[in-house]
Amino acid sequence: MKVLVVGQGGREHALAWKLSQSPSVSKVYCAPGNAGTAADAVNIDISSDDIPRLVQFAQAEQIGLTVVGPEAPLTAGIVDAFRAAGLTVFGPSKAAAQLEGSKSFSKELMKRATVPTAQFAVFNSADEAESYINDREETPLVVKADGLAAGKGVVVCAKKEEAIDALNRIMRETEFGDAGRRVVIEERLDGLEVSILAIVDGNTIIPLETSQDHKPAYDDDKGPNTGGMGAYSPTPLVSPELMDQIITQILVPTVDTMKKSGCAFSGILYAGLMITNQGPKVLEYNVRFGDPEAQPVLMRLKTDLAEILLAGAQGQLSKLPPLEWDDRPAVCVVMASEGYPGDYEKGRVIRGLDAAAELADTKVFHAGTSLQGEEVVTNGGRVLGVTALGNTVADAKLKAYQAVKRIRWDGAWCRHDISDKAR
Repeated sequence: MKVLVVGQGGREHALAWKLSQSPSVSKVYCAPGNAGTAADAVNIDISSDDIPRLVQFAQAEQIGLTVVGPEAPLTAGIVDAFRAAGLTVFGPSKAAAQLEGSKSFSKELMKRATVPTAQFAVFNSADEAESYINDREETPLVVKADGLAAGKGVVVCAKKEEAIDALNRIMRETEFGDAGRRVVIEERLDGLEVSILAIVDGNTIIPLETSQDHKPAYDDDKGPNTGGMGAYSPTPLVSPELMDQIITQILVPTVDTMKKSGCAFSGILYAGLMITNQGPKVLEYNVRFGDPEAQPVLMRLKTDLAEILLAGAQGQLSKLPPLEWDDRPAVCVVMASEGYPGDYEKGRVIRGLDAAAELADTKVFHAGTSLQGEEVVTNGGRVLGVTALGNTVADAKLKAYQAVKRIRWDGAWCRHDISDKAR
């Protein structure tokens, strides 16, 4: 079977790498891919948002399974287009992808499903939103752009002035473009965040191993939010009992309510949760593998990923045996470009990748890279996801940072405390 992975980030490299290990897979294509997928798969020069050309390519190459990595093509309806062409594709429909594409849709659905989440209000008018903020008591708030903003459209605010400043940036200064035409304002939840990924086929839900992302740019969770500066799996925050609670109170009612709403969910359901004193509450839903959570989770997966995703795409998850996992934890450290999550330069030559690849139980997943002749150069803000397995979380962290030390380019940086929350 030939497989097509759509996207060009670290998540897509992890998917292509894992899918290529399947005995049932003869060839993996990645569109458009990056310098890392060029080594583990075959890159195709088609943008992830060029849906007609992707459909044509899949038909011409008789692709047996297409796996869509990023959220933008999913919310644009790539799955609907592939299904209409008679192609097998793993991911949610355009209607179901609203769960990530519109935070107001997601929050309203949680409300209908009685899924625990923060109290919220939705506004189409900046003036009305500002009045709402001013009329409230001085409590911490979170201001969110309604649409897709590459993980950066969420501003956590301690004071009213900060919330109004965030509102101005999102709605009046249109920092995030059309994504900020509507905002969701909600109470800030206190606790520790965890990422729950589950494979869903409309009816059956198979949770994957737990992980924890690190969104703020700098050590000790300081600085602006990013797309994610690292992750580890599993997280000790989620006990088996808590996982049962998450499944019954969050995942099951969400999937059931989606089905009752006429947009049955198939694909990856990603629940970003805050573990509060009142129990787990949903911060947001995504409709694809997390990035960088996919990297440590897929490093630990022993079951054939192609079989899992094909069963998910065909509505056959109930026939799968239990998934098998490597008991060892995995840690992923994101190496970023100077200036990220703000402006940064591209085209800086990356050295030391071969030296890092020599380390056992370590894989360097490429995110923002490209090939310039024979050289690998930076092509994004988050450049690499250096991932390692270890006998303990501390051991995995040590191995990951040993690999990080072997890699260099002008302006490279990373957080130094990824996975410390596991202690």
